[in-house]
Amino acid sequence: MSRREGLVADLPPGVDAPVFAEPWQAEAFAMTVALHDKGLFSWSEWAQALSAQVKKPGAAADGHDYYEHWLAALESLLVSKGLAAKADVDAMAEAWERAAHATPHGKPILLENDPSATRQGRGGPTR
Repeated sequence: MSRREGLVADLPPGVDAPVFAEPWQAEAFAMTVALHDKGLFSWSEWAQALSAQVKKPGAAADGHDYYEHWLAALESLLVSKGLAAKADVDAMAEAWERAAHATPHGKPILLENDPSATRQGRGGPTR
């Protein structure tokens, strides 16, 4: 039995498995809802952006990469709506990746853990 199956099996009767496999998935979901609630895009715009990502070649048939597509759709929508520059979105993603690799297992990933930010003496990467 896998670790995930053991977690699901331990849930009380009538309780479904967690919706999000990882905390970042819940955060991406919450950011999307919050940005919609602020009127930055409609649900039809969101559905179109997500659909475009999910339909791209290479999507997993079993859907295990769904929230990766979700995040890509959110990033794409932020850029297309002029809410963020692509270079800024890419730089932030790279900073999070570096921070994730520098963060000890079991600890929260913080941008402050990005080794480049520490070396540069500021809160993020420079260009």
